[in-house]
Amino acid sequence: GIAVIMDLVHSHSVRNEIEGLSLFDGTSYQYFHEGGRGEHPAWDSKCFDYGKPEVLHFLLSNCRFWLDEYHLDGYRFDGVTSMLYRHHGLGDAFTSYDQYFNDTIDEDAVSYLTLANKVIHAVRPDAITVAEDVSGMPGLGARQEDGGMGFDYRLAMGLPDFWFRTVQETADDDWDMWALWYELTSRRIDEKAVSYVESHDQAIVGSKTMVFELMDAEMYHSMRCEDQSATIDRGMALHKMIRLVTLALSGHAYLNFMGNEFGHPEWVDFPRDGNNWSYHYARRQWSLRDNEMLKYRFLAEFDRAMVTLAREERMLDQDIQLLTIRNDEKVLAFAHGNLFFFFNFHPDQSLVDYFIEMPPGQYTLAFDSDQPEFGGHGRVQPGQRFDIVERKEHQVRKRGIQVYLPSRTALVVKREWSKGRESSE
Repeated sequence: GIAVIMDLVHSHSVRNEIEGLSLFDGTSYQYFHEGGRGEHPAWDSKCFDYGKPEVLHFLLSNCRFWLDEYHLDGYRFDGVTSMLYRHHGLGDAFTSYDQYFNDTIDEDAVSYLTLANKVIHAVRPDAITVAEDVSGMPGLGARQEDGGMGFDYRLAMGLPDFWFRTVQETADDDWDMWALWYELTSRRIDEKAVSYVESHDQAIVGSKTMVFELMDAEMYHSMRCEDQSATIDRGMALHKMIRLVTLALSGHAYLNFMGNEFGHPEWVDFPRDGNNWSYHYARRQWSLRDNEMLKYRFLAEFDRAMVTLAREERMLDQDIQLLTIRNDEKVLAFAHGNLFFFFNFHPDQSLVDYFIEMPPGQYTLAFDSDQPEFGGHGRVQPGQRFDIVERKEHQVRKRGIQVYLPSRTALVVKREWSKGRESSE
């Protein structure tokens, strides 16, 4: 089924004195801290005092209200970093564990978040809670029985920053495969993470979407199916690979942002004084995805196939094992249960009969990001089977498979049977 999760903003409150809680009883401190601590310096809003019983009653009843009245399936808690620290996480890189356990922590906020998770899961044991926290606070996503705050998931907020920084600042020849592997797999074993490429943080109020970062203005001129453009070819290939490797290595959950699945070109910007109250960018152009004459449909079909593969193979329930990283060749290969992923991020070097050491078994090509139906060049024959071959390297015998791995392409092969089955036959 589909879970309906709402963005829950308990991290701050609107300053508006007519429609909000500010000066609700004539004072500035009924629900908020008094003085400077009650003012959020970056958001121009009010900061709740989580130590007051009235605030706890108000916010906890709000947690229950949406579950009882609208039967929602859970919440994404907005701005958790701002709640956890008296400095709201502003100007702090969080490079040491000492920064998580000192006098800057708002212990009342920690208590509130723990209580909120307790209430939500008492009312709805199957409800999902997700924490938006960029600081990496230990225990945020750990079970309360183990001393954690009880969130089911935490957003891997460093991943979008990593992807956009890589695309913006690093030449394709210089992409670091080890850094990619580290960023996508670095997480605590007792906490579940939601991985993603972009969200509203990247695509809203003038910032570009990932596909727009890759292709920029060329999207306005060369997205018809018959158009030939090296910029569009590069952008589409990398957009597919970035999404697939993020999903495959996410470990627990994958988040898609509206329009990302078909490569929406433009940002989201709601009517405001800065854009003369325009509604022009306050939409997603779903017609682009449905237009058979445009290449957006290829990106959407790739997304559908990618998610289907993950669901059918229960990908996020499987352990991840690194097979090889070759930074010179821009190759990353890893196993995910019975699925084996091979990524070649090199901009122009295709690899012929590329040998990768593999466990015994027989392998079939299950997925190819370069398929024509995904807007690719169809350089790999569909439905291929790969048998184990033996190779001697430095007096050591190794067994694996050989694949043709085109540039800017991801292949997934499925292990059909293991050594144990082979022996029994």
